[in-house]
Amino acid sequence: MTSTESFTPRTPPPPVAMPGRMLPVPEVEPETPDPVELTDPEHDGAPRRSRRSLLMALALWLMAIGLGVIATLLFLDREESATPEQVDDAIDEAFSNTTVPPDRGPAIYGTVIQSVVFIQVGDPGDETGSIGTGTIINADGTIMTSNHVVDSGRAITVTFADGTQSAATVTDTQPENDLATLTPQTLPQVVVPVTMGGTVPIGTEVYAIGNPLGLGGSFSAGVVSGLDRTLPLDDGTELANLIQFDAAVNPGSSGGPLVNTNGQVVGIVTALVNPTGSDFFAGIGFAVPIEIAGGAAGGPEQ
Repeated sequence: MTSTESFTPRTPPPPVAMPGRMLPVPEVEPETPDPVELTDPEHDGAPRRSRRSLLMALALWLMAIGLGVIATLLFLDREESATPEQVDDAIDEAFSNTTVPPDRGPAIYGTVIQSVVFIQVGDPGDETGSIGTGTIINADGTIMTSNHVVDSGRAITVTFADGTQSAATVTDTQPENDLATLTPQTLPQVVVPVTMGGTVPIGTEVYAIGNPLGLGGSFSAGVVSGLDRTLPLDDGTELANLIQFDAAVNPGSSGGPLVNTNGQVVGIVTALVNPTGSDFFAGIGFAVPIEIAGGAAGGPEQ
């Protein structure tokens, strides 16, 4: 499992403000109405009737508002606050009407674990040896793993999910993508290859299955937290187009499958990043997208 430093996101440029424009307001001289003479017989008594009608309308309007306020106060006075028991009953009813989605993790694990193998490089118990994870990708038993797990040239032993052990040899490598394929000498009675998935957007729920720290068949959950990441390596090369995720992985997880909620493999776990320089998980892992891994399996890249 390789490690590197975290990256610094770019800050977008600030928005540009656009000045507005004020239009002049034309000046308008008010017109003065002609005065009405009270001595004119045609207007005699008219102003008094208009004033009386206006006052009556105003009084009726105020009376309507007052009645409305009184009615509202009487209604609010009758309204009682909910008791704690009523609150509890409402919560229970809300939960009883809510459909809880099924827990998909166990079903996904039960399906994919049949296609995951434990890889031991070197003699068991040899401190100079290494461990990793492999993924069965074809019905002929071809296993895909990370190239850095098996590139030492030492003897390779794989253990299948049913306990079958076999020696294996490296048949193809893609160091630029940290991928390698293995051919085991002995196969279990039932070979279960994984189902390949496709691209995954940021936020997709994903699961990592592997052998972190030698703990075989471990399962962790997280989400895709970044795409198209580039990871510089100690030898001066770099891995590109990586999936960034936050499901827990550790040394020994490399080569294991990263799967979606349908149990389809969307990537091959390859590295983790830790700002302290340690080889242990600090919240960010990387996987080679299955579109790239498909080419390493002998087929066209998706």
